[in-house]
Amino acid sequence: MSLYNSERRRFIMGLFIIVLVYSAYYIFFADSENAVTIPRRMRHIIKFSTTILVYLIGSFHLGTLQQKWMRMLWHCIHISLLVTITSIGLYDWTFGMVSNSTKDVAQSMQEFLISPVLYVGMGILNSKYVGFS
Repeated sequence: MSLYNSERRRFIMGLFIIVLVYSAYYIFFADSENAVTIPRRMRHIIKFSTTILVYLIGSFHLGTLQQKWMRMLWHCIHISLLVTITSIGLYDWTFGMVSNSTKDVAQSMQEFLISPVLYVGMGILNSKYVGFS
């Protein structure tokens, strides 16, 4: 099996797992009627854990890309947005509720990080630039 086929298979497996995690998150947590009964701190932990899980899955499955700058981009995007989300969460835990607009921003960042869109974008970039090391 060629390196390209191996890389492609690994990428597709990562995409499949991310889609499963994303779907499970929405089916069992975000869109669940019972989500409002979960304590606020536990909701934060679930969201953060899901985001970390997607980051680790993507890091593992993008780890074989020939383009090192794309792996670096994956890490930079995730780490910078995770630091921002964590800061907002820690403020919320320490000083009380943050404003609705701040919650919306944090929710949008978290949604972007767990959705398969970023991962697919990295795959498209990789397929476009394979061979241009």
